[in-house]
Amino acid sequence: MAELIFFAGTMDCGKSTLALQVAHNHRARGLQGMIFCRLDRAGEARLSSRLGLSEPAIEVTDDLDPWESVTARMSAGARVDFLVCDEAQFYTAHQVEQLARIVDELDVDVYAFGITSDFRTELFVGSRRLIELADETRTLQVPALCWCGRRATHNARVVDGVMVLEGEQVVVGDTSPADATEDPGTSGEVEYEVLCRRHHMRGMNSRAARAAALSAEVLPFELDAHPAPGSETD
Repeated sequence: MAELIFFAGTMDCGKSTLALQVAHNHRARGLQGMIFCRLDRAGEARLSSRLGLSEPAIEVTDDLDPWESVTARMSAGARVDFLVCDEAQFYTAHQVEQLARIVDELDVDVYAFGITSDFRTELFVGSRRLIELADETRTLQVPALCWCGRRATHNARVVDGVMVLEGEQVVVGDTSPADATEDPGTSGEVEYEVLCRRHHMRGMNSRAARAAALSAEVLPFELDAHPAPGSETD
């Protein structure tokens, strides 16, 4: 029986690398499939990994219907044994429902990969629907790490080095390493950083931590005591 499996995790935990590996393993067994992606860091119609691997993919736009894409290929005489769907958090609820229909009615395995929650810790539409419909949801076992060394569980949006909690849900950017240079680049540059829950809730990204550590007014044990952006202190 075919299944819809959702591989979930934060940024920087190897989702796209695993997606490419799943596609490779299936092809090595003589199976044929289709790869879908949306808003990949490498550009339109690509599935890429930070390790440097990439391959062509079908770009998922708002009006693309996965069911129609798969049935059109089958009608043309091609086999479709599996789908690999990366950046699935950006898919619409209807597109996720079509993935479930492909599994149930065409007996095609679907492997979806995505981030569960956004920079505000709110579920993406696609991820929420996948959690509701998937036969199985798996948390990736490769841990992404917060700057403090704890397991990272949240994605933080950083603009000009400052963590923000407001703005559009979908803004394309890539992860910024914790040891990034002090100069964030051009004004308004958007980056993402993975943080543990403690430091996400306290608005303490790596740059803020370094700045606090350099301040003579902040003691080492106070580094975790800074309020999240937009909050007030007495």
